[in-house]
Parts: sequence; C-alpha cells; structure tokens
Amino acid sequence: MIDATTSFGPPGLVDLQTNGVGAVDFWTADPDGWRAAGATLLASGVAAYLPTLPSGPLDAYDAALDRVIEARDDAAARRLPQIAGVHLEGPFLGDAPGAHPTELLRPMDVDWLLARVERHPDLIRLVTLAPEADPTFDGIRALRDAGVVVALGHSRCDYGTAVAASEAGARLVTHLFNGMGPRHHRSPGLADAALDPAVDLTPTLIADGVHVHPAVVRALRDADVILVTDAVATDVEYFGQHVTARDGAAYLADGTLTGSTLGMDQAVANVVAWGWTIDRALDAASIRPAQVLGLDPMASGGAVYRA
Repeated sequence: MIDATTSFGPPGLVDLQTNGVGAVDFWTADPDGWRAAGATLLASGVAAYLPTLPSGPLDAYDAALDRVIEARDDAAARRLPQIAGVHLEGPFLGDAPGAHPTELLRPMDVDWLLARVERHPDLIRLVTLAPEADPTFDGIRALRDAGVVVALGHSRCDYGTAVAASEAGARLVTHLFNGMGPRHHRSPGLADAALDPAVDLTPTLIADGVHVHPAVVRALRDADVILVTDAVATDVEYFGQHVTARDGAAYLADGTLTGSTLGMDQAVANVVAWGWTIDRALDAASIRPAQVLGLDPMASGGAVYRA
C-alpha cells in the first residue's frame, strides 16, 4: 500500500476522473460518504483527485458543487486525499454518449457554464465537452480564458475538428478509445488526434483491461498518456439508470459499459504487468496529471496545489 500522506516513497497518485467509490456516488454523496471515499482513495495511494460529475440536469449542479466544497474543506482538515477541484464530464457532449442519458445532453451554453465557474471559484478545474456541442468553440475559448482545462470526449468528431478544437484551447482527450469513433487509417478521428505528437492533446486512459485491451495498452507504453480510473459507484441509481458491477467493470442494465471499478494503484500495477516500466507508469498516474492541475506530487502531504 502506498501512503500518500508521507514525503517518502513513490509520488502521490492523482486521478483526474473518478465518479464515485464503492457505493458512494459523488453526485449525491453525504459527508460520511465523502469521508469513506477519501479513506478508500488514501489506502490506494491517491494524494489528489477530481470528483467527476457526469451529465445531469442543469438545475442540479449548484447543490452538488456546494457539497463538493464542504467535502473539500473536510478532507483537508482530516488529511484525506486533496479534492483538487471538480471534473464536469458533460452535459455538453456529442454523438457518442455512452452511459450518459441522451435526454440530459445539450448544446453549449457558455453563459450557464461561466456562471458555474464564477459561482464556485477555483472549483471547476476540468470540463469534458464534445466539439459537436460547441461547434464555434466559444465554450472552449471561454473555459481556457477562465483557467479551466478542457478535454474533448464523447464525440465522433473527425481529426480536423479535433485539431481545430485543440488550437482553440482544448488540452486533453477523455478516456481514449471509449466514447469516440473507431480508428480508421484513411479517415482519422479523435483518437488519432489524441495520439498524434504533432497535436497538443494528451489522452487519458482507463487501464482496467475492459475499457481497453491489454495489448493496446502495451502498445501505448511510450505514448504521452495519463491514467485515470473513471471509477463509478455501483449498486446505485444514476438519473433513473441502475449501475451494477460485473465482469471487472460497471454496467447499466442494458449492458452499456458505464465506468470502471478500478483503483489508481491497480491501474499502475496493471500497466506494469502489461509491459510499462514503473517509472513510466508513475509518470502517467502522478507526474503528468499533477502537471495538468498545477500540483506538486512530491510535496510533503501528497499532491499540494500551488496557487
């Protein structure tokens, strides 16, 4: 077990995308749930994380974000892993929705989004959106100017559109190969843009062996990628959809893959077992995601935000 509260040993792990832990869903978690989730994350070596809110009704976000603020302050007082902000995965997504209910998806609303950023200063750190939902890139530019990291995801956009979105300010691609069109050697898309060293996009990767086959993960051992869990709470309801753990991941009742049951320590162990060096694995699970957020993963007390 990695102790993320000490300055010795490996750097603290940093998870940019986790929707929940065990039975704790970050959309609805109460204080005890946040503490239980934090304790589980601490035991897995996580020093900092972004609780992730997948697509929801617009009028539900402020209450959820207020609960995160309370949990962040409580976690700091209890020396639990740092809640380094929030990742909004949606609701401005495109035509690869995955487990996101399509009735909750919508075109970009820049005013609503910036109002959430202003109402909750320094809280919203990462937003995943689809270029189809933001075709003029006004949302990408506004978030960039507000200091929020933009990721592209849940999109079947083509390579050229992904490159243009990167030039407008997008920096990440959410869960490579999942929630995007398949790769084709004569018709490149979002995944190809994410892996092109000439494009300023860094993909995140779910290394549970279900979302991406181990052979493909092995082929990425020298690529610039960031490990995430995309873990979700299980045996819970997500806006009318029941989420169940089985076969090494989490699924909706209709069989739709909805997230992982992975811990960051297991993600590191998996990629090392599949051919990555330990240094490469820790870079992808700690150094690189910390850099995205402006954290120091080697600081005493784990990953510490530098304002």
